[in-house]
Amino acid sequence: MNAFRSELTPVQFLERSGTVHAERIAVVDGGVRHTWREFRSRARRLASALRAGGLEKGDRVAFLSFNAEPLLLAHFAVPMAGGVLVAINARWSAEDVAYVVEHAGATRLFVAAALEPLAARVAPRVRRIGTGVELESLIASGEDAPLESWLADESGPISINYSSGTTGRPKGVVYHHRGAYLDALAVALEHGMSYESVYAWTLPMYHCNGWTFPWALAAVGARSVCFPRVESAALWGLLENGVTHFCAAPTVLIMLANDPGARRLERPVRAIIGGAPPSPALIARLGELNFRLDHTYGLTETYGPFAINIPPPSSSAKPFDEQARIIARQGFPNVCAGEMRVVDPAMNDVPRDGRTMGEVVMRGNVVMSGYHRDPDATARAFEGGWLHTGDLAVWHEDGAVELRDRIKDVIISGGENISTIEVEQALASHPAVLECAVVAVPDETWGEVPRAFVTLREGAGATAAELISHCRTHLAHFKVPRTVVFGPLPKTSTGKIQKFVLREGAWKGREKRIN
Repeated sequence: MNAFRSELTPVQFLERSGTVHAERIAVVDGGVRHTWREFRSRARRLASALRAGGLEKGDRVAFLSFNAEPLLLAHFAVPMAGGVLVAINARWSAEDVAYVVEHAGATRLFVAAALEPLAARVAPRVRRIGTGVELESLIASGEDAPLESWLADESGPISINYSSGTTGRPKGVVYHHRGAYLDALAVALEHGMSYESVYAWTLPMYHCNGWTFPWALAAVGARSVCFPRVESAALWGLLENGVTHFCAAPTVLIMLANDPGARRLERPVRAIIGGAPPSPALIARLGELNFRLDHTYGLTETYGPFAINIPPPSSSAKPFDEQARIIARQGFPNVCAGEMRVVDPAMNDVPRDGRTMGEVVMRGNVVMSGYHRDPDATARAFEGGWLHTGDLAVWHEDGAVELRDRIKDVIISGGENISTIEVEQALASHPAVLECAVVAVPDETWGEVPRAFVTLREGAGATAAELISHCRTHLAHFKVPRTVVFGPLPKTSTGKIQKFVLREGAWKGREKRIN
C-alpha cells in the first residue's frame, strides 16, 4: 500500500462517522434509534459474522426489504465483509425475485418477514436469513472491531442493481467502490448536506442504492428517517418536524403537493427530484409550498443522479414561469460525475442552440462497470466509448442539457418529430390536470399521432375537448393530442409512469417503430 494512496470505498465514511459523529443519531426506524457509534458497531459485527459464516471475497449477498434499518446497514456491512450487495425491488413478483437471485449468483438472501412470500421460488441452495430475530442474532455473534479490508482495487464491484425490466428480464447494473464513493460525495455537496441534515427515505433504498444516499449520509454524519411506504400525510408530518431533505419522482411530489393537508412550510425543505422531467406547473406549486427543488438527471447505469440543474444567478430576475422552465432542464454533470454530451448518430456534438435534438451520452467516474453476465448488452451500451442513455435532448448555449424525450417514446407524425414531454407539459398547465402521459398511437393518415392519458385532480372536471382546446393554445397543431383517455396511470415501484403499458393496447397486432 502506498503512503500517498488508498482505495476509495464508501465504507470509509462509516468508519469516520462512527468516531467523528459518534453521539449523533444515524438512523431512526420507528421506535429504533442508533447513534453513528452504534450503527458502525452493528455494521462491523454483521460483516465479521458474514466472514465467519464462510462469505468469500466477491460473494453476492441479496436483500429483500422495504426501507428499513437492516437494508441501510447492509450498504456498509456487505462491502465491509468483502461481498457485493444485491438490493432487490420489494414490489417485484416471486418469479422476478427468483430470477435476480439466480442471475446474480447470490449465496445468501436476507428477507423481511412481510416479504417472505416473494422468496418462495428462490433456489434452496441460497441461505435464507430473516431481517428480524435471525439478523439480530447474527449481528450479536460478530465482533466490534475494524476488519482487514479485502479491497485491492477500487474499481471492484460494490453492488449490483437490477433495472425495472420493462422491456424484458431485468439487467444487473454493476457499481464499483470508486463510483459509489465519488457519487456519494457529490450528492452530499450538491444538495447542501451536513451533520445537521435529516433525510427522509421516500426513495426506495433498493433503487440505485437509494441514489447513493446511504453512503452520502455517512459521509457527513446526517440522520436517516426510515419508513416503508410513502404516505403523503405522514410525510407532511415529518417535513414539519425536522426533515431537511428527501428524494422523489415527480409523481410522488404531485401526490404531496395535492394532499388535502398541504400547506406552506415555515422553513424551506430541499426536494431532490429525478426519474422524469418535472412540469413547470409542478415546479411553481412546490415553490409556493416552500420546497427548494434540486432537479437531477441520471439512470440506473449512472448510480442515479449524474447531472444536476444549477440555474444561473440571472434567472432569479426573470418571470416565474420562465424560471420554472429553466429549472425543468436537466443541467450539468455533478461535481464528481464526468462528462455529458448531446450527439448526432455519428457521435458529433449537436449545436448548442436549444433546438437541435440528439442523444445524451455520458462517461466518467459514476458510470457503471457494465451489465452483470451480459457482455453483449455492455458492448452496445458503451459503443463509441460513451454510455448511450437512449434519451433525446437539446443543448443550450450555456451548456445545460434539456431532455425532449426517450428515443423509444418520441412520436413521428407525418414525418414530424413530437416530444411527448412538451405535450405533457402543455397538458399539465391545465388547472384540472393532476398528472398525465402522452404516447404514440397508430393513425392511417399520419402513421402515428399523440394520445393523452390524464388523471384529473380530485373534485376537478374537464372534458377531452377542453383539454385538446387548451393544448392548441400552447402547441403547434400537429403536436396536439387527437384523443384523451381519463383514469389512473400505471407506474413502477419508484413512481415512473409506464408508457409501454399505455402503448400496448393501441399497437397490439401492429408494428411499432421502436419498442
